[in-house]
Amino acid sequence: MQQKDARGRALGAVRAAMIALGCLAAGTAAGQSYPVKPLRIVVPFAPGGPNDILARVIGQKLTEAWGQQTIVENRAGGGTVIGTEFVARAAPDGYTLLMISTSHTSNPSLRKLPYDPLRDLEPVILVASGPNVVLAHPSLPARSIKELIAVARARPGEVAYGSGGAGTSTHLSGAMVGLMGGVQMIHVPYKGAGPATIDLLSGEITWMVGTILPSMPHIRSGRLRALAVTGLKRSPVLPEVPPVADTLPGFEASSWYGVAAPGGTPRDVVMKLNQEIARRISTPDVRERVAGEGAEIVAGSPDQFGAFYRAEIEKWGKIIRAAGIRLE
Repeated sequence: MQQKDARGRALGAVRAAMIALGCLAAGTAAGQSYPVKPLRIVVPFAPGGPNDILARVIGQKLTEAWGQQTIVENRAGGGTVIGTEFVARAAPDGYTLLMISTSHTSNPSLRKLPYDPLRDLEPVILVASGPNVVLAHPSLPARSIKELIAVARARPGEVAYGSGGAGTSTHLSGAMVGLMGGVQMIHVPYKGAGPATIDLLSGEITWMVGTILPSMPHIRSGRLRALAVTGLKRSPVLPEVPPVADTLPGFEASSWYGVAAPGGTPRDVVMKLNQEIARRISTPDVRERVAGEGAEIVAGSPDQFGAFYRAEIEKWGKIIRAAGIRLE
């Protein structure tokens, strides 16, 4: 009886090993043959923004590389939740991808999500990153972050800053200035960065964090003043403007853009996507186009992006809790 049991265990072990080898071979085969049909990149924002622009650049490059059409599909709404849930529930085969950005790492601390941001998304590649810019109306007696904090300290609860909406990266960056500067300022949320910029130009609000490219004409005309950039170093687009970190050491609130796949996508497929996208976005024409948006190409491995993604979730969670930010 013991001999029969031992033989049964041995046969079971052999069978399990054969199944594992079969799965490995299937995964490798899938990676080698992928892609065999059109791909789709879901952008959880309206057309025209940086996520949409980068998705279309990547889609065009993948179409050229693989001869399979790559379709960009905008599924905006719910603070990126609608489009993200669609991809999180998609088949994990590498044919449905998602553009993700800073909002995806603040959402877990702001909203009850219908998906798990760590389990249901597979980081593929960090495409690009770039700073935003702290903008002030000329009526605000501040030409630097140090002076902005001094004004807010002298007028507690009176200095108002705008954003593209509660919980957006522009809101969280502004809250971070007040939190690290130890001052209380009023947040005024808008339905997008455009309306907030209009009110900043008219003086209805005194400052805000905005994206660099749309702000450049207003900075050059003198209608808005650039106080600082939100990266750790100066931006090539605004080389004369210092980073916030010069005044508030450790401050870093860059906007970033990446590609993710549904959780459980085979590693071979993830690596093939990573390597092809990295190769295609590192060309001079793409680098130049991204630089025109005030950002820089990052690339790197899926594991590097995964570590960055987890660190961003933790970072913004701490800021949101410390600042007491809640969505109404």
